Amino acid sequence: MKKLLTSTLILTLPLVLMAKKPPVYKTATKECSAFNNMKHTTNTNNIKLKTGQKYRILQSNKGQILTLIEGERVAQRWVDEACFNDRSTAVKEEEKVATKETTSEKKSTKNTIPTTSDKLFTSKAKQNLLALSWQNAFCQTHQYKRECKSMNIKDFGATHFVLHGLWPQPRNNQYCNVSKREVGKDKNKQWNKLNKLDLNSTVRNELSKFMPGYSSNLHKHEWVKHGTCYGTTANEYYSNALVLLKQVNESAVQKYFKLNIGKTVRLKEVRQVVDKAFGKGAGKHVTMNCNKGLVTELWFHIGNGEDDLKGLLSKGETPRSRCTKGRVDPVGY
Repeated sequence: MKKLLTSTLILTLPLVLMAKKPPVYKTATKECSAFNNMKHTTNTNNIKLKTGQKYRILQSNKGQILTLIEGERVAQRWVDEACFNDRSTAVKEEEKVATKETTSEKKSTKNTIPTTSDKLFTSKAKQNLLALSWQNAFCQTHQYKRECKSMNIKDFGATHFVLHGLWPQPRNNQYCNVSKREVGKDKNKQWNKLNKLDLNSTVRNELSKFMPGYSSNLHKHEWVKHGTCYGTTANEYYSNALVLLKQVNESAVQKYFKLNIGKTVRLKEVRQVVDKAFGKGAGKHVTMNCNKGLVTELWFHIGNGEDDLKGLLSKGETPRSRCTKGRVDPVGY
């Protein structure tokens, strides 16, 4: 009997040792987007973690967690480690951020953006490029983007130009005094992980309206890659960009595009409208970008040291345009 018991134990022992570890579960403390990949560029079905719900943890890697979301077609999703922070830690972090923002706003002597009559801050670069998007066309070709999933006719971008960026030239004038770590995050499209920008509440509110990509952290990417070479603070940089955007949207250029929604426009005609709006010869400093037959952007090649777009265009470069005609896309797919 003893021999039989001993042999049974010997046979059972390896099976016990080989048993799999029990799965690890953690409770989500934040409503985070759950991405298909570590770069956070794709989120099939726009899935988010639900606060207070437990999720199985499959893997941890460089501040990110691979979790299992049962019932989804793509069930394995990457989220930030902070999504599973202890509740007390998460609250402390939120309080810390709120205190920082309040302090920053108190320090700001002017919590507004300049009007079209205010003097613009001076860029360090002699030449700059103002890139404005026609959001309907952008979303037609980037339907997976967060800012495109809920776009409708009431949105500002349905009938107006929106801000893409303000780029100091030449084109390789990028990432000025930016750490390798931040550059790496930016190039890997981990824009949500880039450092928070010191912007006052007015500029933030304006960007959320006039730069739809703000919801995808486009403002962080644009600052790190281009704004750091502009020679001002992030707040001043975006104040300048918003002033210039407003000048375009208050001109005949915006009215011309709105009247021609659903129709094909030609660069020659667009430049004539720019001439009327900003002075003779201004149109030759504007180029047009197209994708799949749609006008996606207008690029304004501008100089420096002037108070308004008219003066800036007179000092700008006159490059060849990538596109000579395209359709002005209406909102919707």
